[in-house]
Amino acid sequence: MSLYLIILIVVIGGPLALSFEKNLMLYKRWKYLLPAIFITMFIYGIWDIIFTHIGCWQFNPAYNSGIYFFELPLEEYLFFISIPYACTFSYYAIKFHFPNYKVNVKGTNFITTILFLGSLWLAISNLEKTYTFVNFSVLAFTVILTYKHTRSVLQRYLAIFPVLLIPFFITNGILTGYGIDQEVFSYDPKQIIGIYLITMPLEDMFYAFSLLITVIAFTEVLENKFSKSSLEQKKSAE
Repeated sequence: MSLYLIILIVVIGGPLALSFEKNLMLYKRWKYLLPAIFITMFIYGIWDIIFTHIGCWQFNPAYNSGIYFFELPLEEYLFFISIPYACTFSYYAIKFHFPNYKVNVKGTNFITTILFLGSLWLAISNLEKTYTFVNFSVLAFTVILTYKHTRSVLQRYLAIFPVLLIPFFITNGILTGYGIDQEVFSYDPKQIIGIYLITMPLEDMFYAFSLLITVIAFTEVLENKFSKSSLEQKKSAE
């Protein structure tokens, strides 16, 4: 079994088992969460395939199964399932136990503005660095879109994201070479700013922000849409 796969199993194992906990019962959200994960996986998977093809990053065959689809190892596709699932579990667990844990309206407006303008500046000032440019362009777009359509999700996510960063830093730190002989995947230094958080490029933290909030926002949108539809059908039947 590859190191990459072992890491992913460890990441998702606990949250998956606790999804059946009698109070949280995350499994009841699977009909919204799983489509949200696969929609996001499709979007970010295409991004991953293109960036692998043009050489922005590469995967170390010593640490994966050797099974590739469109130049990505099998584990990379599983990454888009296990990491978002584990972090979404944490999001809903915190939401359940601390329902008022969120950023207020003024704080949300301020942070959104800083994230949007900061992302645009970093994208425009790094046009020649493909990963940096695309990553921060996507972040700017994601922040504005979630602010406009799922503001309540963004309020809570802004408060919870620092907590989600703890397991992400540990996982991504190992994947980018912390504590092991070589990286599981590595970046072309010409495609990034070159600022590292231990072994992880700065861009990865904001990549995580966009990836995770996309899954959570899609989950909430799907749940609200189908819950509203079911309620309307029930009223019509009466």
